[in-house]
Amino acid sequence: MVSERMRGLGSARSVIRELFEYGKQRAAVVGEENVFDFSLGNPSVPPPAAINEQAIRLLREQPEVIHAYTSAQGDAGARTRFADSLNRRFGTAYTGDDLYLTVGAAAALCCVFGALTCPGDEFIALAPYFPEYKVFVEGAGARLKVVPPETEHFQIDFDALESLIDEHTKGIIVNSPNNPSGVVYSRETLKRLAAVLTARSEAYGHPIYLISDEPYREIVYQGFEVPWVPSLYRDTLVCYSFSKSLSLPGERLGYVLVPPDVTDAGDVYAAVAGAGRSLGYVNAPSLFQQVTSLCCDLTADLSVYARNRDLLVTSLREMGYHVAEPGGAFYLFPRSLEPDDLAFSERAKQFDLLLVPGSGFGAPGHVRIAYCVQTEMIRRALPRFRALAESYR
Repeated sequence: MVSERMRGLGSARSVIRELFEYGKQRAAVVGEENVFDFSLGNPSVPPPAAINEQAIRLLREQPEVIHAYTSAQGDAGARTRFADSLNRRFGTAYTGDDLYLTVGAAAALCCVFGALTCPGDEFIALAPYFPEYKVFVEGAGARLKVVPPETEHFQIDFDALESLIDEHTKGIIVNSPNNPSGVVYSRETLKRLAAVLTARSEAYGHPIYLISDEPYREIVYQGFEVPWVPSLYRDTLVCYSFSKSLSLPGERLGYVLVPPDVTDAGDVYAAVAGAGRSLGYVNAPSLFQQVTSLCCDLTADLSVYARNRDLLVTSLREMGYHVAEPGGAFYLFPRSLEPDDLAFSERAKQFDLLLVPGSGFGAPGHVRIAYCVQTEMIRRALPRFRALAESYR
């Protein structure tokens, strides 16, 4: 006998991974250059040169210790460097003791949900949302509720949100810049959200935490601002990853920030550490604690994503696709050209375009396009997008 829930999770690939695997099989038939795979959010630009330089230096200079265990919360020097970087950027006064280093943002989220969840607790996600939130929340023993999307601009439908918040609500998850839409929540949107949560927290007599999932924080385009969420709402916990900003998805390095003015901050931090222990994470990867902390003020060449974004948005709109303005990340979320996004995604395969259906993100009638690919591939794919559109006319 095994856990049916875990067997189900292990047996079923995500729709994104299914498309990715289909693309590899299709490439064997028609050639890799003839498959236009926009399924996976895998950074296409290399890390800054300093990443490899620091890794090589550390491997040469510290061969006896660089692969050793660190403290469970992360090496003290690395945590201090991360805190100093945040302080320089956001005018804060964090210390290394406010940070818990994790195996990427996924582990950061799991630690937060594990830390906060008490019997009967619920968390709320704002569609469109990263589908693994449901897995992470339910794994912590809580329930996930989803606010339907506002599909014109993908800001927050506050009427729908307020109808879902009740005394069981432990936290709201925000992801901005957003996966899958690329939309950035405006300062006005976040301030209104903070006001709602402040009022409801007072009404229910317990804090409702704002969990800010920020792996795309640095990927933001001209004319858009990504506000520092803890400056707008006191009870904010930040989950971060260097996977996207430094193009290091396979190295799995992130953190949970528990700002000192969060309600019961010491207990929350201890619970995050306890969740990490319970989940068996031990400590974040030792080598990349050092490498990323020495390079945390750098980014990969994000101008490539800006160029890809501009090319795709302009071209798709000219072809008749409806695309909400993406202010960051490296995703577009256009409306499918028929109400059934699953059928639209299947039809796109006829043109060797691999587009992820929006239903899995809680926003049916849309598809996700991950444009973290070579610009030349996008140029070659544009005639396929046009042919797909014309097949509906």
